[in-house]
Amino acid sequence: MRSRPVAVIALCLSLALPAIMPALANDGAPISVNVNMARILRINAPAATVVVGNPGIADVTIQDPQTLILTGKSYGQTNLIVLDSLGNPIADTLIEVQQMQAGVMTVYQGQARTSLACAPVCQNVVMMGDDVDFTTRTLASSAIVTTMGE
Repeated sequence: MRSRPVAVIALCLSLALPAIMPALANDGAPISVNVNMARILRINAPAATVVVGNPGIADVTIQDPQTLILTGKSYGQTNLIVLDSLGNPIADTLIEVQQMQAGVMTVYQGQARTSLACAPVCQNVVMMGDDVDFTTRTLASSAIVTTMGE
């Protein structure tokens, strides 16, 4: 008869486990996001703390207890750990930050690299690895346009 309470507890725990498994723990595949882009991550259990292995690659903020915002900062891989209010892990997953490829054209002039977003008209866009002078001019141009609108 003693095994019956143990079986009931085991059954309750097995039923509760799917409720605390986050949407992040999908099939073991890394979660992908583009550099300088954000992505919404929904989890099934309330998060209290998020830890990013390398905050230079990605950043994660808690929007609400079950919604995280993932932002790609630099291309590469890192991990994301999500903890509940008791410090128990509810997710540990790989994050992969990629360089945006769709509609981007890379131009090489000697060793100087520049990037253009060509959808539908080609315009300068700053990407990691672009020539420093090109990046500086592009950002300065953007700042001028921004201040004109104020």
